[in-house]
Amino acid sequence: MVQKLAPITALAAALCAFATPSWSADKGGAAWAPAPNAADQAWKLPPVPMPKDNLSTPARIELGQSLFFDPRMSGNGAMSCASCHNPSLGWSDGLKTAVGWGGQVLGRATPTVMNTAYNTQFMWDGRKKSLEDQALGPMKTPQEMNTDFGVALGRLRGNMAYVAMFEKAYPGEGVNEETIAKAIAAFERTVVVNDSPFDRWLAGDQKALTMQQWRGYKLFTDAGKGNCAACHSAPNFTDNGFHNIGIAKVGDGDPDPGRFGIKKVASMKGAFKTPGLRDIELTAPYFRDGSAATLRDVVEHYVRGGDDKSNLSPTMKPLNLNEQEKDDLVAFMKALSGQRKPIAVPYLPQ
Repeated sequence: MVQKLAPITALAAALCAFATPSWSADKGGAAWAPAPNAADQAWKLPPVPMPKDNLSTPARIELGQSLFFDPRMSGNGAMSCASCHNPSLGWSDGLKTAVGWGGQVLGRATPTVMNTAYNTQFMWDGRKKSLEDQALGPMKTPQEMNTDFGVALGRLRGNMAYVAMFEKAYPGEGVNEETIAKAIAAFERTVVVNDSPFDRWLAGDQKALTMQQWRGYKLFTDAGKGNCAACHSAPNFTDNGFHNIGIAKVGDGDPDPGRFGIKKVASMKGAFKTPGLRDIELTAPYFRDGSAATLRDVVEHYVRGGDDKSNLSPTMKPLNLNEQEKDDLVAFMKALSGQRKPIAVPYLPQ
């Protein structure tokens, strides 16, 4: 019999010791935000979408969670999906750029898993088109998990507890790459934040947002001021598009081509996928190269209109914001942090 979930061990506690978001309601009689209007409802998240051939069930989520945390899915048996997508670090890793196979430092930051269930493009360059397609990407990349799927499948098929879990989750489909991908995707679809102060305000809790956070929201959506929503659009704060935002080139090597490496269109040189922003406070540092340490640094980057202006996207214009407006934008982004939900690290099938 496979035990469902482990007690919280020291390791599990480390994984699940979530930071408390820094947002709080203004105290001392500060004013609260006005009630949301009909246009604001565009930001309300819909139910999590699921493909018809992989509708979530408890058995599929349980299997996917085990695979997500199982280091035996990597080539050296020492890395799991959770090694880089750590729930205690906003489902990222807290590093400027990812560390992969053999400790090598990779060229791009680890994106968060949070709310990727709503995405239509995956990876910084959009080379994956679904959560299922994305799930195996790091395993099959030599620089990341470097999984030998012949060995990994043999190990799973020889583990009767895992075989039973696969059969319960995907009856008659067997243990294979497709069912591994489907199970991990089913688990990742549970990694959703929809209870932030901003979400609660949209749901009618007028006191969920302070006036400062509401002012930041208005700047965020104002095309003549912040213009953030041009790319970080409703409802998941991403247009699922690709933009060159003028990240400064570092060193003498060739710059990262971004989306151009997948789609040979000149405007895509140096363009990267727009990340979603819910729980953004927890996923520092920011940008695809981790070059912004804080949310204030992010705002300052956009105030400058980017640094490398050689192939900027048309939406990148310098912003005319005063210090109060910068603070308001940061306050709003912090209001996108959801309440921390503990994640139990499962006992892995033996």
